Amino acid sequence: MPMRIYNVIQLLEKEFNKNGDFLFAQNQKLYMRNQFDFYGLTAKRRREIQNICIKDHLLSLTNNFEKIIKILWTKKEREYQYCAQELILINAKDFQIKDIKLFEFMIINKPWWDTIDFIAPKILGAYFKLYPEEVKEKIDQWIGSKNIWLQRSCIIFQLKYKQQTNTQLLRYIITSLSESKEFFINKAIGWMLREYSKTNAKWVVDFINTTKLHSLSIREGLKFIKQKN
Repeated sequence: MPMRIYNVIQLLEKEFNKNGDFLFAQNQKLYMRNQFDFYGLTAKRRREIQNICIKDHLLSLTNNFEKIIKILWTKKEREYQYCAQELILINAKDFQIKDIKLFEFMIINKPWWDTIDFIAPKILGAYFKLYPEEVKEKIDQWIGSKNIWLQRSCIIFQLKYKQQTNTQLLRYIITSLSESKEFFINKAIGWMLREYSKTNAKWVVDFINTTKLHSLSIREGLKFIKQKN
């Protein structure tokens, strides 16, 4: 491990430990169904710490992009994964086509809604705008993967696209997964439809009326429209 990366990891460990709150950490762990350990830091405090720790090493971290992300991603406490994905977002304008393999690694390893719902709309959303030629192949792979987190990522990577949303692709993704019994898939379908209804309510209503969807997806998809009416 390059010395600067090692220094950053050590500094993060030291500051996260020093600033953690045991009781808050236990509550965070419980909220995540005991799947991950936490230091017990608010998002605001964690960001303050990590920004201080990495500010003098940003160039080195950028040059060792994949290495530092994988080191952070494999560490036990969940704060490291949050730090990793935010570090990636800093470099969004400089994504390379090969970086999709790193993003897949993050989706598949230690997955839960908290990281997926950051990675998909923010990281994948930015990546696929830079490399639209990668979309079809990856979406087909992920839909057929039987991995619910890759599938959820397919559904919500366009979450913030608004007028740029590819509705033909969205229709294809949702109809491909509409028979799923998985809560996280049906919830994501509803979330994506609800978000897009803020841009094109007619399309969403027409789609829901002509597509067989889980009741959860329908209920979530129509929430914004019903609130407006």
